[in-house]
Amino acid sequence: MQRLFRLALFSALIILSLSGLALAQSKAAVTPQPGKTLVKIETTKGDIVLELFKDKAPLSVASFLKYAKSGHYDGTIFHRVINSFMIQGGGFDITMNERPTGPAIKNEADNGLKNTLYTIAMARTSDPHSASAQFYINVKDNRNLDHRAKTDEGWGYAVFGVVVDGKRVVDDIKGVATGTRGHFDDVPLKPILIKRVLVLSE
Repeated sequence: MQRLFRLALFSALIILSLSGLALAQSKAAVTPQPGKTLVKIETTKGDIVLELFKDKAPLSVASFLKYAKSGHYDGTIFHRVINSFMIQGGGFDITMNERPTGPAIKNEADNGLKNTLYTIAMARTSDPHSASAQFYINVKDNRNLDHRAKTDEGWGYAVFGVVVDGKRVVDDIKGVATGTRGHFDDVPLKPILIKRVLVLSE
């Protein structure tokens, strides 16, 4: 009996240890680094830390930082999630009301950065120069979204950073169940909230 008790206790300790490890992994542990622009997206799935490339995409990075510092992203959701494509957020709150934004910015997709796995880019409409606050994170290499020509069809989507910690969180988000909500498709059935976006260093 004592042996069975010890085995049960040992198993419980292992489960607790693994649970603690999973929780720790969901909390990104990246410290500010001088000379690098780092931001942390705190979500209900865990934290995602991004390095933003202001040398390659100054307008996109400045816009993202402006919205982050103003609190625009606080309480928004990842409203469009497509496994094997991308996860998109930063524009709608939990009731699917769109947040107001400032003026659109110039498309910087011709900066040489590519839509590869775990990069972050500016979401937009069919107008190449319509991006404002919404962004997406690539969950696979999406080279069809890269810049090809300065035409409506060829402009592509501007990459401005990359995930440096919290890739497991991105992977968790991309795999959630989705459905239709109003006239929106690919909406997570259980909302994934962006609690806040914190600028770590710039």
